[in-house]
Amino acid sequence: MVTAFDARLHMIERQIARITHFATVHAAVCIAPENPLTPAFPSLHFHVRSTRRGAPRSNLRNLCGVDTRLSLLEDSLRHRPAGAAARGDDRKEAAVALLLRARADLELLLIKRAEHERDPWSGHMALPGGRRSLEDADLLATAFRETEEEIAVPLKRVGHLLGALDEVAPANPKLPPIVIAPFVVAVPENTVATANTTEVDFAVWVPLASLREPGAAGEILIQFEGGSRSYPSLRYGEHMIWGLTLRILKQFFEVVEASGI
Repeated sequence: MVTAFDARLHMIERQIARITHFATVHAAVCIAPENPLTPAFPSLHFHVRSTRRGAPRSNLRNLCGVDTRLSLLEDSLRHRPAGAAARGDDRKEAAVALLLRARADLELLLIKRAEHERDPWSGHMALPGGRRSLEDADLLATAFRETEEEIAVPLKRVGHLLGALDEVAPANPKLPPIVIAPFVVAVPENTVATANTTEVDFAVWVPLASLREPGAAGEILIQFEGGSRSYPSLRYGEHMIWGLTLRILKQFFEVVEASGI
């Protein structure tokens, strides 16, 4: 015989079961590894990791281990929307990847572009990347594809997007009209980069600390037809970093400073 008390108890148990099921499903949605967000501006059509405070970083931990420095950089980039450069009918698009390897010192990867007569950045120290192709879904896809082609690092498999920096464009009207989107990407500490095309002479991992030393900053004298001009630069050994690459790195160092690293 079912009493009124038994019926009431059964109803309470069913309510608890429904609440538990809802909480389980809601939690599963909240801990999804990726959360595509609407871009901060329409010119960059890329997906960024969840920007919610406290969102899990399972992918970052799995790829790069637990490194507070990378987590701090990711948080800083989440709160710093990337700015878009002006676009015109004649402006092409390109993207570069600022790769970070977390060792005793945080290291970033630079390449030396091969010398070609038709390349306006021939022989420069640069970040891996290149022009967007019709097959690229967005500029992040461009950065990942070009990085794998140039230095054989498969970012789709081993990269974790920390965020984006402001787009840059050449200030010199004699340079090609192009907009470059920089992306900051963490890779495992054992990542090896190898020059993989005729466009790149070599790749080198550079400790961030060495570029932040007061003695690293200086100027480089560039010869032009009819004269010369000096530009701000950073020195790493015999390598000089200047121009668009330096502008991107200055942005990145601002993020580093804001992160307290």
